[in-house]
Amino acid sequence: MEMNHYRLTTPVIKQLLYQLLAGVAYCHQRRVLHRDLKPQNLFLTRDLKLKLGDFGLARAFGIPVRSFTHEVVTLWYRAPDVLMGNRKYSTPVDIWSVGCIFAEMVIGRPLFPGSNEQDQLTRIFKLLGTPTTEIWPSMAELQYPHALPQFPARGLRYAIGELLDAQGYELLSEMLQYDPSRRIPAKDAMQHPWFTDLPEAIKKASPIP
Repeated sequence: MEMNHYRLTTPVIKQLLYQLLAGVAYCHQRRVLHRDLKPQNLFLTRDLKLKLGDFGLARAFGIPVRSFTHEVVTLWYRAPDVLMGNRKYSTPVDIWSVGCIFAEMVIGRPLFPGSNEQDQLTRIFKLLGTPTTEIWPSMAELQYPHALPQFPARGLRYAIGELLDAQGYELLSEMLQYDPSRRIPAKDAMQHPWFTDLPEAIKKASPIP
């Protein structure tokens, strides 16, 4: 991103995002949560082959999902449920991070660059609107000690503008859902129509697990 002055073309973004999703899907299929997905932990070869790195916070998970610490994922890429103290998270925690990375590749800067946990939640709420139990039923189970600041939803287009087409927005919004159970799994995201025009060579190099 720095080499390209933070302006990546749509074909390059698709190529990188597809490979990122393939790596995440591979981990999730083997019951591994990365828990620290961010641009600094993604490595590229000169021919744009993407690899996941830094599994220092990775953990195996099973069913039922056991309690984890909520002090995971670099702040800017941390899911709102984790910020609010959810300790029984699973694969959706990585999908939120992927969505933040996706948006960052599009706009050339972090989507939610919070300075602390409260500021991070406020930035998310200002863009996506303060969540309610209607759109996120399990939110009522979280033991978050503070009253939530109330903001109407501006929507992703407020931050991203016309840099994504309708299908791109759809995919991004399916990743950045408040309700973890509604976030699109990595394997399903790889089959999203937004990737229809991705060259077959790239798809074959990063096959769906």
